[in-house]
Amino acid sequence: MEKLKVASLFCGCGGTDVGLLGDFNFLNKYYESNQVEIVYANDIDDNACKIFQKNFDITPDNRDIREVKSSELPEFDILTGGFPCQSFSIVAQNPKRLGIKDDRGKLFFEMCRILRDRQPKCFIAENVKGILTANNKEAFPLIIKEFEDSGYDVKYSILNSANFGVPQKRERVIIVGFRKDLNIDFKFPEVPIENEDDYVPLQEVIDSVVDDKYYFSDKAVAGMMRNRDSMNKGRAQDITKPCNTVGAHLAKVSLNSTDPVLKIGDRYRRFTPREVARIQSFPEKFSLIGSEGAQYRALGNAIPPVMLWYVARAVISII
Repeated sequence: MEKLKVASLFCGCGGTDVGLLGDFNFLNKYYESNQVEIVYANDIDDNACKIFQKNFDITPDNRDIREVKSSELPEFDILTGGFPCQSFSIVAQNPKRLGIKDDRGKLFFEMCRILRDRQPKCFIAENVKGILTANNKEAFPLIIKEFEDSGYDVKYSILNSANFGVPQKRERVIIVGFRKDLNIDFKFPEVPIENEDDYVPLQEVIDSVVDDKYYFSDKAVAGMMRNRDSMNKGRAQDITKPCNTVGAHLAKVSLNSTDPVLKIGDRYRRFTPREVARIQSFPEKFSLIGSEGAQYRALGNAIPPVMLWYVARAVISII
């Protein structure tokens, strides 16, 4: 069977693409090939593009997607895109969420433009759960209507990566659309893990020994302890459960933030980039290059590959 061709927008370091391709191992489980190939990738972040190129042997188009003509993309069957989510995130309260009023929040229109112009068989889009309530719940219906008006039957669901064997509680809105003439009634995959007791715990993916540079200073810990009760800081994770959501700013994580950290004995530390990759369900063979700050940002913005693999499996099986 000829492989389905994928065009990957806002590809970042490639979490979506690892999941789409399949043929990888994570925590001693093999995720089969989905018989697809990536024929085009685009992202404006130089560092993320370098990580992507290292792992997929594809040089992403580094231009602003608004500068890319639809006709410039090669032939493709599936369009994917985790369009920028900062505008819709509940975490991004300062400044207040701008949603579709923010230029970054309008980039989904570019995805719709390419869908209208090229009419691939289907698309898979992703965003944070906060998109559902952005702009007093006005943004999301507009986004769905734009996708539908591009010629697609659209379904969406809130998926939690922990239900798919990822050692992280990360809820994301997944939007799937099939071209209307295909008359496909898509069903999202059933979750393989329903009982929270069966979630993959954080302890499965953290290292027992890491460099001292990942530990917070005694001064930082003392400052956190003084304000801990009043500020609800120092979010040490229960390693017997999945980790809380890891974000793009882990390079600047502090004990006075809501970011997840580890408490080892009496000491606190941040995660290493490789641990973040595992928390996100990237396979061990996935290469991390560039500065650690760039790695944290790219990994924190990524879609968990294992969760996306299940979505891709459901999509590709029905095409």
